[in-house]
Amino acid sequence: MSTDYQQARETLGHRLRELRFSHPAGRLTGSQLSQLLGWSPAKVSKLENGRQTATPEDLRAWAEATGQPQAYDELRARLAGFESHIRSWRRQLSSGHRAAQEAHNTAQADATELCAWESSWIVGILQTPDYARSIFTRFSELHRSPRDVEEAVRARIKRQELLYTGERQYRIILWEAVLRALVCSPSVLAAQLDRLSGVIGMDTVELGIVPFGASLKLPPGSGFWIYDDRQVVTETWHSELWLEDADTIATYTRAWATLQESALYGSDAQNVINSARRSLSAQ
Repeated sequence: MSTDYQQARETLGHRLRELRFSHPAGRLTGSQLSQLLGWSPAKVSKLENGRQTATPEDLRAWAEATGQPQAYDELRARLAGFESHIRSWRRQLSSGHRAAQEAHNTAQADATELCAWESSWIVGILQTPDYARSIFTRFSELHRSPRDVEEAVRARIKRQELLYTGERQYRIILWEAVLRALVCSPSVLAAQLDRLSGVIGMDTVELGIVPFGASLKLPPGSGFWIYDDRQVVTETWHSELWLEDADTIATYTRAWATLQESALYGSDAQNVINSARRSLSAQ
């Protein structure tokens, strides 16, 4: 968990403690507040000390129990402020994957130049429905999230309409590993590679492939997107990070430019894709 995120959570906890101390009828103890809320004393302590992230429902209940319901809007704004940077998959996927996909659709629609590096799987904007279906199925199992796979697939595929408006430039770099990773059946991967081959030459997409044999100035690392030099989106197994501070964006921009130095384009990229496709046919 990032230091900035933890500091923001602790700051919210301090504000919650202030509300407990300033109850109109007099200062409440932690035990008194936990009884009013029907919570364990441990939950009150964790929230005040920044060891647990409050939900919007927790904040509303806290504001009302401390006799200051008008404070809810302020508390919710504080929560939204730091959750906009680190969005846990548990929270994002509580109702399934579709909502998270629609958030990405909106973010990409608001950008004009989008740079991506991916070392694990084909980026969503270039996925076939069957490939996307395989990815969502596997992540639903990992996160034990509601199975809205078909709704998520439709939302992700709808994003691909952005490729054809002529209003955006996608600059995407893939590591060769993503062309060969059997995160789906061989037949689905074969169709996905055919889809990639068709993307090369599009005027809205600049697709680069970093082959296994390339000299790398940086380890492949995790995948990420850069939107108009104003926002970076990357993810871990437990959360997704939406980052907006200038220094962080500059670091990711340098990383992308460094990885691009090892990428092949045009017919050379096509040859790498074709090689991966032939290896599937030989299996």
